Amino acid sequence: MIDVHYWPTPNGKKVTIQLEECGIDYNVVYCSIGTGAQFEEDFLKISPNNRMPAIVDQDPAAGAGPLSVFESGACMMYIAEKTGQFGGRNEREKWEVYQWLMWQMANQGPKTGERGHFARLGDDQGDQSYALRRFNDEVHRMYGVMNNRLYDRRYLAGDEYTIADMASYPWVVNWEGQGIDIKEFKYFKRWFEELSERPALQRGMSVGSDLTQDYSQISDEDKVRIRALLFNQRARPAPETGGIE
Repeated sequence: MIDVHYWPTPNGKKVTIQLEECGIDYNVVYCSIGTGAQFEEDFLKISPNNRMPAIVDQDPAAGAGPLSVFESGACMMYIAEKTGQFGGRNEREKWEVYQWLMWQMANQGPKTGERGHFARLGDDQGDQSYALRRFNDEVHRMYGVMNNRLYDRRYLAGDEYTIADMASYPWVVNWEGQGIDIKEFKYFKRWFEELSERPALQRGMSVGSDLTQDYSQISDEDKVRIRALLFNQRARPAPETGGIE
């Protein structure tokens, strides 16, 4: 059994899609990132970067008790290797998959996330026109990268559906809200429409779809605390004593 520490964001949905596609048992542990659950000590023990998703395999092949993995891409690599599914059938295929998984982690996800961040800022945060132009252009460029890649192959890593596709999909379901004209990217459109019909992918995308963060039920004091936790984060101090000098 794999525990998935999860909230229904694109990064979280990558892992639930994969688990559904693999057909293995998993348990969802909801991590309410809007109220700061990712900063709790028990969560930081498995995800020291205070980000979800993270997984805990209760029965790893190596034994020796539960094994935890943080970072969505690392979680996907672990599950692919554990199950022998969707990670490439040989060395060459594996590295095609892992390259595109890293592309998603380092480029598509962060750039799309930054675009969303600056698009949501209010006027009280100052002029965001440069940031919006920069990240609108970057997101458009990402769609172009995918479109060109899919010109002569069915999926991102080749002819087989893999974790590279699963990782990228949740970040493009809101293409319209990202200001993208999907008709401009016909090879991407073909890929997107095909993946959207996969039942397991649909199930993975729907995990936690009923969850909402109702801030009207939170006290003003807690709102101040949560805002201080979530915004403009700086380094957490290490313990003063007991460390390796």
